[in-house]
Amino acid sequence: MGVSSATGPTPNKGYEAAVVQRLGNVVNQLTEMIPMVGATSELGQALMKGIQIFAKHVPPGASNPSAERNNLQRMMMQNSQNMQMGQQMRPQAPPQGGQPPGGPPMMPRAA
Repeated sequence: MGVSSATGPTPNKGYEAAVVQRLGNVVNQLTEMIPMVGATSELGQALMKGIQIFAKHVPPGASNPSAERNNLQRMMMQNSQNMQMGQQMRPQAPPQGGQPPGGPPMMPRAA
């Protein structure tokens, strides 16, 4: 949030627009889940309640196929980066057979 000495913090409109667009994607995904569990089930009722709450903040047309595609690409890229970081942080397992890394031990040479 931006801060000025004359005014208090102001919301970032770009972030707000991005959140509204992503929230539209979430509402669409929740809507797609209802037939899987049934609208009369307890979980279905909870999904419908969540949709009603979130849909108040999403204007019509906020979520479109290109916005959904962009969001999926962003999530895939973030997932890929997280996997790479996880692999780098994971301790390297020693090779099978209990030998230290770097290949088989060298045999001493005869003089």
